[in-house]
Order: sequence, then structure tokens, then C-alpha cells
Amino acid sequence: MGLRRQVKKDTLFSPSVRFFGITAGHGGCSISMFTAHKKREARPSHLWQQVLVGTIATLVLACPCVSWALGESATAEMPSISLHGFGTLGATRSTTDNVQFVRDLSQPDGAGSQWATKVDSLLGLQANIHFSPNTEAVLQAATRYHADRSYQPELTWAFLRHDFSSDFSLRAGRLGTEFYMLGDSRLVGYSNLSVRPPPDFYGSLVFSYIDGLDASATWPVASGLLKSKIFAGHSPEKAPFAPGILWDQHGTRLVGAYLDYQSGPWQVRLSHAQVRFEHETPTDELLQANGDPLMGMPYLSLVPEMAMAGQRARFSSLGLVFDRGPLNIQLMFNQIKHDSPAYADSRAGYALAAYRLGAVTPYVGISRSFSDVVPLPSSPIPGIDQVTQSLVSQSYTDHHTLTLGARWDFQKNLALKAQLDRVRGKPTSVFLFKGNQPGWDGTMTVFSLALDFVF
Repeated sequence: MGLRRQVKKDTLFSPSVRFFGITAGHGGCSISMFTAHKKREARPSHLWQQVLVGTIATLVLACPCVSWALGESATAEMPSISLHGFGTLGATRSTTDNVQFVRDLSQPDGAGSQWATKVDSLLGLQANIHFSPNTEAVLQAATRYHADRSYQPELTWAFLRHDFSSDFSLRAGRLGTEFYMLGDSRLVGYSNLSVRPPPDFYGSLVFSYIDGLDASATWPVASGLLKSKIFAGHSPEKAPFAPGILWDQHGTRLVGAYLDYQSGPWQVRLSHAQVRFEHETPTDELLQANGDPLMGMPYLSLVPEMAMAGQRARFSSLGLVFDRGPLNIQLMFNQIKHDSPAYADSRAGYALAAYRLGAVTPYVGISRSFSDVVPLPSSPIPGIDQVTQSLVSQSYTDHHTLTLGARWDFQKNLALKAQLDRVRGKPTSVFLFKGNQPGWDGTMTVFSLALDFVF
């Protein structure tokens, strides 16, 4: 069908992700983080990222002007620039208003029984500045529905990459997160087979990018290629904690690595990442907004075991993809473990199969997510244990989702998708949804339409 393309690393399309030969990368959003944060005092730990981003932005704007001023004789010596874009126009609704369906936990609210466009709609732009065959700068920006209920553009990629050889490269700056296989492309709808990556598996990820560096190396092994990558950095983001309350993730440290082996139509990846939280959860603010049951007493002074600041969360996963001809199969498993009992440990997995019939690709999938329920810290003070149980219960998940959909590539770089998701679980399964209300029985059906495009 002519879907296979040869594209350069770290463009809009990342070679680690394939859909019937299409390669794609992590989507982002925003033209300038300086506009979004211009009233906030610059933090010394982030000055080098701001310098890097400013330099790249200046080059993007200045290179065409300088080339025009110097004339054609100098153009060949100037860095070349390529521009790309991607986007999704989506509409989603469910059969209940007792919870709201969201794409992932970075969204403060989502879709109910009325059609909503905020769940999947987004627009992204990317500039690649080629200084030499081995050195490149990448600047990616996008706009989507944010934790603060805005569509403020944000900078999701802003890095310099140098290939020391064909087998080893280093990147530094703002990088898309790669906790799970296919995770770095989860915002680029055109690269994804379904309307969205399964929320049961990817929905708990609130980290879209880090400010740091990564290094990757590739070796030929047997009949395939073995690739390894290590990364480290800090989060510059905020995450929804409760309606109208954000959890500051600035300074949270993220480190991780993966091994990826690809041979013919097979690709398998084993990955692990650790997060060390810098800031405490705004638990007191939440309790005060809900009647102040502790009468102003700090919750963690009563139950210090529930602290999150300085504690770690560990993300482990195994992914397998088979992609040959018209057939595409994806199989993923993950496990999330927390040092603190404030969040329940969880496990998730999904299987997705598709078969291309001309321009139309029907697909079917099943996903599962559930929490490990463990004993919680107790307090001799009356009522505290009930508060603790109530807080931790918000991180429980126990449901499965059956997915049926079709993708229609009706024109080059345009794909129309329709999808139905049947969610079946327990009433206590609230973690991957928003706005839980009395009457939620753990079941709903979600309808989705999306038009994906790249340019």
C-alpha cells in the first residue's frame, strides 16, 4: 500500500515505532515555554535548558533570514531546516456521567455522555535544524488539553543530537519520555493504529517529557539489531491531583533504560524507569477543599508513612510487536511499584491485532488494569484511618476494556478512525478516570471518532 517510508531519526517520525512500516515519534506541543511561564522566576537548575531552547529557537528564526541576506553562495554553508507537523481532530463520548473518560491522567477532566473534543484533539509542529550529517537540533511544540484546563502551547522537544558513529548517539535537552514501548509516539495519532494508545496501559503516565540527556547504542546480534538506551533528567511538568488542584512535578528525577531487539517483523523491548518525587502531594489542600476533616492539622504529621516527597516509583514493562504485510500484532505488559503506600501498586497489559484490507484496517484489542491492595498505615487517632483509606482508594483500578475499531487511510497523510470501547470493572476502579460520582458501577461504553494527519 505504499505506507512504508524511510525517515531520519528524531524527526516527527521515530524509527523505534512502526505501524505497517510507518515510523513515528512522540508528539508535543508549544511554541514557547517562555510565554507560558514568563511571570515565574527562572530556577537556576533550569537555566541551561532555557539557554538551549532559546538558542534553537533563535536558529530556527535566524537561519532563513541570514541565508537570504548572504545570497545563494552562502546558503550551502548554512544549517538546513526541515519543518513537519501533526495533529488530531477527535470527538469522544461515553454512556455515563458518573465518571469522565480521559486519554491519560495528565488531563484534569474528560468526556461524559456528551461529545467532547478535548480528549484527543491536538496540533503539533516540529523543526529539524541540520548542522552537519552527524549533528542536529530538534524543536517540537504542540497544543493540547492540559492539567490546568488550558490549551497553552508547550515545548515538548528541544534538544541537540550528535551521532558519534552510526551505532552511538547522544542527545541533550528536552526529550520525550520512553517508559514503555511505543510510548514516545503516543501523542502522534497518525502513527498509532487505534484512536489512542490503550489508557489501561499508558493512561497512568503523567510525564510527557524530561529535561536531561540520553545515550543510545546499537549492535548487530544474530540476524537482527540490539539497541540500548539510557536516560536521565528532571520533570518540568505539573499533574492533576484533584479538581482544581495540581501536583508540582518540577525537579522530580527520572532515570531509566531499555533493551530493544528487532529482527525481521519482530520487535521486543524490555524497559525500566524510576521516578523520585521532589514535591509532596497537595493532600492538605484537597482535605481542606472537602470540609477539612482534620480541622487544619497537617495530614502527614499524623500519618508520615504516606509521604511521597523523596519516595520512588518504579515502572517496568515488556513489549512485543509483530509487523509483516497486512498483519500487525501488539502485546504489552507493565508493572508499577511505589515506595509509598499513598498510591497502590498496579499491573496492566493489552493485546491489539489489526489486518489491513486495502485502505481500511480493522482492529480488535483487549486491555486489563488492576491494583494490588495491601494493608495501609494505621493511626490511633479516631477517623484518620478512614481518611487514609479514602485517599488511597483514588488510586485503585480493576477493570478490562474490549476495543473494536477501524482505520481508513483515505488519502496520503490522512487517516479517519472510528472506535468503540466497552469498559467492564468494579465500582472501586476509579484511578484511570476523572470525576467519580455516586452511581458509578464500573461499566461504560466509549465512542470515538478521530481524523489524524501529518504534514
